[in-house]
Amino acid sequence: MSQASLHQSLSQQQTLAPQMRKSLEILQAGTLELSQLVRQALETNPVLEECSESLSLDAEAPDPDTADSLEHLNETDDDWRDHAILSGTTSPWSADDEERRQHFYDSLVAPESLQQHLQQQLGLSMVAPEIRQAAQALLGNLDSRGFLDLPAKELGARLGLQAAALEAALKLVQSFHPPGVGATGIVESLLLQLEHDGRKDSLEYKIVRDHLEALARKHYALIARVLGTSEERIAEAAASIGHLSPNPGSEFDPTGNPHILPDVVIERDANGRWLAQLTNEHLPNLRLNDFYKDMIGRNGVDAKTRLFLRDQINDGRSLIRAISLRQETILAIAHKIIEHQPLFLEKGPRHLRPLTMTSIADELSMHNATVSRAVAGKYLLTPHGLMEMRAFFASGYHTGDGGEVSSSGVRQAIQQLITREPPAKPLTDAVLAKQLATQGIKIARRTVAKYREQLNILPVHLRKSS
Repeated sequence: MSQASLHQSLSQQQTLAPQMRKSLEILQAGTLELSQLVRQALETNPVLEECSESLSLDAEAPDPDTADSLEHLNETDDDWRDHAILSGTTSPWSADDEERRQHFYDSLVAPESLQQHLQQQLGLSMVAPEIRQAAQALLGNLDSRGFLDLPAKELGARLGLQAAALEAALKLVQSFHPPGVGATGIVESLLLQLEHDGRKDSLEYKIVRDHLEALARKHYALIARVLGTSEERIAEAAASIGHLSPNPGSEFDPTGNPHILPDVVIERDANGRWLAQLTNEHLPNLRLNDFYKDMIGRNGVDAKTRLFLRDQINDGRSLIRAISLRQETILAIAHKIIEHQPLFLEKGPRHLRPLTMTSIADELSMHNATVSRAVAGKYLLTPHGLMEMRAFFASGYHTGDGGEVSSSGVRQAIQQLITREPPAKPLTDAVLAKQLATQGIKIARRTVAKYREQLNILPVHLRKSS
């Protein structure tokens, strides 16, 4: 007869308090998504109300250790009575116009960004802290297509990540949805998609791995001869490969949403200095209703009502402070972008300098993951158009004159060269590398090919026209 026994073991698990989870959710929320969260809070929390004035952000959130004290909650000091979020001026719209405009914003569905989608999956992953940290660094260096700006090993070396943790983190990220993210180019992304579908041993996998260029030229007979199969079978495989996505992040492409609103506007002041200002127009100003704050200390209010009001006041204060911190964090990062990218502001994207989230996090005394969450799905209105904040964080190269250029600047230089090339004699990747070198940008031919693929530009033989 088997014996039953009890075993006791200790384990350590990191959990986030509900307030901290809410703060992270608000920090990562896009503009329209945050507007909807605030509207929902106004509908469900009677203590919260809108106010027309935009007041100080200086009030501190209540100490959690004293938050349940009647004496503390019964405070009626002006800081908390008048506490509101978001600096700005009174709206020039009439009340009716404002109501119609807000109804329009409320009717929009805020799209989930690729970064938010991946961060959510990382948050649900049960992995060791060092792997989570490495995965966070990888996510912070994905472009809008879901591709890594740099090979993982090079990125790990720059950030000082352990090789074992980096390898496990890369495998984790590449297992996320959408299939194909975490690759360094189209070929690897297509292979990851095939692996995700259980087709690693398929004919399609072999073609993508070894014969993709020949496939692009439609040299079916050559591929069939090398792989020992028929042209018909190659044609079928080609059709199947055509259903794979060369751009895994396309379904989360924010440019597909016509209702993108900038979080920050960068423009010159009267003295010609660059300034960053929060837009804020789409977020209502919030404060705690004085009637309910006073009601909690009145005689005759039963214990159940006191408890309910106490919880609602704490939730309202936490929301106000979380949004305040979100706005302060975004604005602080925008100020750093101005500090590091003056040439971009003066001359355009070609002059973006290499900049990492880690360096900004160090300068602001923040965690790298905080910066990553803060820039996810946020936009700057610059003199050169509306840009995702994440676009300012990229690796880069040293130029011949001792300067630096970001990888996005290199891509733009390649785009400009190809735009000007003669249609009858397009530039090869090797020639592009030489012409970039004359501009002071020294990169290898294979790096040119990688960036060309990221720009969705065909190889030279497919660009040639008579």
